[in-house]
Amino acid sequence: MSIDIQGLHKRFGNFVALENINLEIPAGQLVALLGPSGCGKTTLLRIIAGLETADEGNILFDGEQASQHARDRRVGFVFQHYALFQHMTVFENIAFGLRVRPRSRRPSETQIRAKVHELLGLIQLEWLAPRYPSQLSGGQRQRIALARALAVEPHVLLLDEPFGALDTKVRKELRRWLRRLHDELHVTSVFVTHDQEEALEVSDQIVVMNHGRIEQIGTPEEVYDAPATPFVYQFLGNINLFHGRAHSGWVRLGGLRLQAPEYQDAQHVPAMAYVRPHDIDLLREPEDGDTTIPARITRISILGSLVRLELLQTEDGEITEVEMTRERFAADQLKTGDLVFVKPRHLRVFLQEEENQTTPLPHWQGHGDGI
Repeated sequence: MSIDIQGLHKRFGNFVALENINLEIPAGQLVALLGPSGCGKTTLLRIIAGLETADEGNILFDGEQASQHARDRRVGFVFQHYALFQHMTVFENIAFGLRVRPRSRRPSETQIRAKVHELLGLIQLEWLAPRYPSQLSGGQRQRIALARALAVEPHVLLLDEPFGALDTKVRKELRRWLRRLHDELHVTSVFVTHDQEEALEVSDQIVVMNHGRIEQIGTPEEVYDAPATPFVYQFLGNINLFHGRAHSGWVRLGGLRLQAPEYQDAQHVPAMAYVRPHDIDLLREPEDGDTTIPARITRISILGSLVRLELLQTEDGEITEVEMTRERFAADQLKTGDLVFVKPRHLRVFLQEEENQTTPLPHWQGHGDGI
């Protein structure tokens, strides 16, 4: 089932929760609503479910206006804290949605039992059928909650921070499992998360939200590699920020100077440039042409397969982070106190008066070899 959200607005008193939300979710996709707390993502999910009412706008399911009643929308909802019935066994929790259907649509007891056992097999927890929620781990409870939502054969599956209450290891296991399950069932699914890694790993499309508005919609690759706004760049992964000015097709960022022909008309306009820690080379010697910044290594942290270096720029005292592989670090023989020269490989520049415009700059062609 496709979902078409048109001009959605929602306020709570003076607080604007959603402002002019327009979003198309193709049938069968797994879409992440990603953003910080209070950005409106859970409110949007609840409006899709029919648990909240929008002040303005429309929601269409397969091109038809959504029913006003949540029970008629054929939506399965999975909450962060499971919301299982503690006095019911796992089997009865999953069967609940089928048992409370109107008599005319209620399956027979044989059909209910067959459906529950089918779902327990799907989530690979058949042996837990007679247990109670208090006897389960957090990861098991969340899988049971998902099975209960799937029991009513929803046209749309909605998940609100489904793994937020779990520890890191279990969360990683469950999100991989959710992706495999979705690939098998192809139910149109929307999940809310503030975890960037979770959204990048699991979803087909990411909707990045901030202050009740959509900042960007795209595939995980698109939103990570080509952020549309400064907010998206900062929210998705670690970044280094350089301040400077754009003037007559050039951008000056501290000791860096590079061409930006798309800003030919800019006249001393404040500019910001973002570069991710893994998109920086370190050189032993400076290059000609203002393409490097001198800095000293002040801290080295070993993070599993990666090494993170903290650098202090010698000209303006700004801190820069660089990440590299353990193999590269071992080959370069870097140590705290070394003077190196920072050379960004992928810079993305925003003019501050045009923060909604993204300008990718070309790769810098270095004359020296990275160490």
